[in-house]
Amino acid sequence: MALSARLEVRQGQGLVITPQLQQAIKLLQMSNLELEAFVETELERNPLLQRDERENEADETPAPESAVTDEHAADADARAELDTTHDEASPGERATGDAPEAADAGGAIDWSRAGSGGSFDHDGEMGDGALTREKTLTEHLLDQLSAAGLSAADGVIASVLIDAVDEAGYLRADVGETAERLGCDLERVERVLAVVQGFDPVGVAARDVRECLMIQLKDQNRYDPAIGALLDNLPLLARRDLAALKKICGVDDEDLRDMIAEIRGLTPRPGAAFPGGEAATAVAPDVFVREGPGGLWHVELNSDTLPRLLVDQRYHARVSGQSKTDQEKTFVSDCLAQANWLMKSLDQRARTILKVSSEIVRQQDAFLAYGVEHLRPLNLKTVADAIGMHESTVSRVTSNKYMATPRGLFEMKFFFTSAIASSEGGEAHSAESVRHKIKQLIDTEATEADVHSDDRIVDILKAAGVDIARRTVAKYREAMRIPSSVDRRRMLKEPA
Repeated sequence: MALSARLEVRQGQGLVITPQLQQAIKLLQMSNLELEAFVETELERNPLLQRDERENEADETPAPESAVTDEHAADADARAELDTTHDEASPGERATGDAPEAADAGGAIDWSRAGSGGSFDHDGEMGDGALTREKTLTEHLLDQLSAAGLSAADGVIASVLIDAVDEAGYLRADVGETAERLGCDLERVERVLAVVQGFDPVGVAARDVRECLMIQLKDQNRYDPAIGALLDNLPLLARRDLAALKKICGVDDEDLRDMIAEIRGLTPRPGAAFPGGEAATAVAPDVFVREGPGGLWHVELNSDTLPRLLVDQRYHARVSGQSKTDQEKTFVSDCLAQANWLMKSLDQRARTILKVSSEIVRQQDAFLAYGVEHLRPLNLKTVADAIGMHESTVSRVTSNKYMATPRGLFEMKFFFTSAIASSEGGEAHSAESVRHKIKQLIDTEATEADVHSDDRIVDILKAAGVDIARRTVAKYREAMRIPSSVDRRRMLKEPA
């Protein structure tokens, strides 16, 4: 059979992602700061785009300077003194030298009225940056939280506490206010805080210098009543009142020198080993959620974080009339098309954010009303199906977006928790609560006969109404760094 060349016409369907569509997708996943930078670039590049001057008419009230409480200021002084003596004192000086000071323990778009109705190059660039930089203290703590095996509610409390840890590693949130804001007991927040304080680095999430040093001493098994009394009287140590300290602690000169040396060998800033990066910037919410009459929740966009743009039609009419060459006409035409497309994309972005936020609030209204105990399992597919969008769109919309609620400021991703189906057809169980149940079962194993295999754990959980597969139990167990049943039996068999 002879080979020959010929032309054929075929008709088919395919998805073509135009540059404009790529731009619209990238706009969805931008934070308000990234969007502001992008709009500034477009304003410089496109002469037909202008910022709405009416946004400057509002009176700008300067933000008050942050006030530092006396306790926090004193802690800062104490950490500074401890750093100085820790870095500069010689071994001999640490026993008898100066003690650290311490404290007492088409037109302009009005975004607020907007109605609710694949992998790209940008994604790759963001991924490369994430791989090359070092982890921050917050990211390090969140990694440990994911493997801590806490229940869903306790995991939420822990994430809120971690967000309140500063770069030095100290907790800068009042535990009582946090409990009230999340709608849970103070004892529960204290219990979760104790778990976070057990994370690496040792001493993290302490509320003051004394607690930070106490955590480190307990980790070294060096905490006793005498050194505890010394920590309770750090101001005396700062004044070098050794006589009073000996009387309070009930020790002699040698023991007191040893205790002072131990304290100077500790780390007053447990978070200092992690990169601080750029100065922390206050997060501006993209969406406000307010409670209205009758228990209804009102969702509105924060117009202050979104740009107000307009297309200068008069300037377009003037320059288009003066254009003579085809190149000039093409440039003006392209600028107008890009300006109109950007306006449309920004409007669509605002509407999509509001639509997704409204559905999240509808799904998590119990959390907003009653607290963290009522946070429901939620995934992207549930929200996407409810609003008629694709899961990838919901994922992009909820990335780097924040929602201000009566219970605090949360990233939209916060409201999504995985779920395990119920074997009895009831409400699903969150994955975090299932991990907690698995850990509880294993913690109750006292003898070799009590050791549960993964299959046995599956049977127990199914009897409790949790429909889970054996491989899922094994995955959760390994994530919590719990040995297999064979290894646990071997460990129980070994003499203590």
